[in-house]
Formats: sequence, structure tokens, C-alpha cells
Amino acid sequence: MPNGDASHDLDLTPFFRSSNHDAEMEATAIHGLLEANGIPSMLVGSAQIPSLEFVVEVPRSQLEAARQVVADARAAGPEAALEAERAGESGSET
Repeated sequence: MPNGDASHDLDLTPFFRSSNHDAEMEATAIHGLLEANGIPSMLVGSAQIPSLEFVVEVPRSQLEAARQVVADARAAGPEAALEAERAGESGSET
């Protein structure tokens, strides 16, 4: 194995987890936000088994970036989220 192997930076680590009544909705929103900002993420959970929690995982190397993206989105508020979603749906418009 070569020195400087960064494969562990790609290991998925939990970023968000919840078993609240709105966990699926919040996890889906966070997953979409991260993906829209170029941060790969995986949504883990099942609506068919409501006693299990929903988890959003990101690569370990992207954890701080994910925190910043979510913090920025929360600071910008729901109006900015709607605007960003509309811009993403329309393709190349900014």
C-alpha cells in the first residue's frame, strides 16, 4: 500500500441522524442540499419501518464542508432554499 493512502478520507461518516416524526423529510432535504452543493452523501432509512432512524452520511473528508453548507443554508432561510431549488431545476440559470 503506497504512503499517503487517502482512502479513509472516503469512508462514510454520519452527518445527520434523527428518529423524530419528521426525520425522513429533514434527512431528504439535507441530502438534497449536500448533493446540490457537490458534496456526495448517502441517505439511509426506511419509511416502512418508522422506529428506525434516518441517517445522512458523507465522506469523512467532506464533513466540514457539509457542516458549512448546512449552516449557510439555515442562515439564509427558507426563501434562499426555494430560490436555489428553482435555479437547479431550470438547469443552467443562476
